[in-house]
Amino acid sequence: MAKRTCKKDDSIAQYERRIYDLEQLIDIARSFSSTIDTNTLLESIVFSCMAQLHVADAGIFVLDSLNSDNFILKTKQNIMDPNNNKNYQIAYSDPAVSFLTENKNSITMDILQKNCPDSAAIKIFQELNPTLIVPLLQKNHLSGILFLGERFYFDAETGIDYTEYEKNLVLSIGSLAAIAINNATLIERSSTDMMTQLKLKYFFFNVLTEKLDNAMSEKKPLSVIMFDIDFFKHFNDTYGHECGDYVLKQVAFLIKQNLREEDLASRYGGEEFTVLLNETTKDAAIAVAERIRSCIENHDFVFNNQHMHVTISCGVAVFDHESNPVTIAKQLVNQADQGLYMSKHNGRNRVTYAPPSLVSLDDEESK
Repeated sequence: MAKRTCKKDDSIAQYERRIYDLEQLIDIARSFSSTIDTNTLLESIVFSCMAQLHVADAGIFVLDSLNSDNFILKTKQNIMDPNNNKNYQIAYSDPAVSFLTENKNSITMDILQKNCPDSAAIKIFQELNPTLIVPLLQKNHLSGILFLGERFYFDAETGIDYTEYEKNLVLSIGSLAAIAINNATLIERSSTDMMTQLKLKYFFFNVLTEKLDNAMSEKKPLSVIMFDIDFFKHFNDTYGHECGDYVLKQVAFLIKQNLREEDLASRYGGEEFTVLLNETTKDAAIAVAERIRSCIENHDFVFNNQHMHVTISCGVAVFDHESNPVTIAKQLVNQADQGLYMSKHNGRNRVTYAPPSLVSLDDEESK
């Protein structure tokens, strides 16, 4: 009688575990679907897997179809060594990619080595030391590779790291992750200027509107910088439009290189760019604009063996809940645009702070 009761208790415990895990999957799906920022999403996926599978570290390789067709390690979290973030890439043509796509299951390192002895990815994974490698499949297409590191506990009795139930659980999480990554990638592509790899104007305004609302409620500063390439038409007319494209790409790269991860740069249109600096004061914003201006002025632009001198003019506007309480994103951009106009009017290749009085808060065009 005791044995029968024991089996019954085990069955109840298993069903309770399954119900709990299903509830967790629903919460995870809700979390993934509510995030469209790729970096935030990847962090959410990694932390969810670390929590569900009780591992000390994990990471995700994501397919970079725009630039290289390689899987790039985008996110890696390690509780014991949080600053260890090396750059790793796995070629799309690597045998490990084909095996993960066809196998469709979570695998261990020994399985990967056995089936893909010539894979260059093996050396990479050996450095990462995963206990489990999980394919992120979207309609039989591999969009990413998740790996899980050392577990907090080890079942000495069975000698295995993961049960079949746990492998299926992480595959389910991986399926949800693959769908979310695909959706986030589509949004990212549709909101990105393909030439400069910066965000488009409409996306910039959406983010600026959200950040401005937060700045108003929290009474924190927020800054906008507008840039324009000086005499841009000269490069097109003298060296051709291919040269103009080169200048645009280089300027965009240098702008982004001088920003923080949390800042947002966009191609506003033509040769104009905008930058959003969250929680940034007037002096700090002017310093950022001046750093970018100086960087571009001193950069050696070389196109078809021709060395070119490129400069930009800048305008800076700052939201402040007391001195400049703008409520509409367009108003703040208009102020930065007026600062840009002043820079051009006063000789170009300079940074000008736009006083709030330049653009009326009741500007009908901004409403």
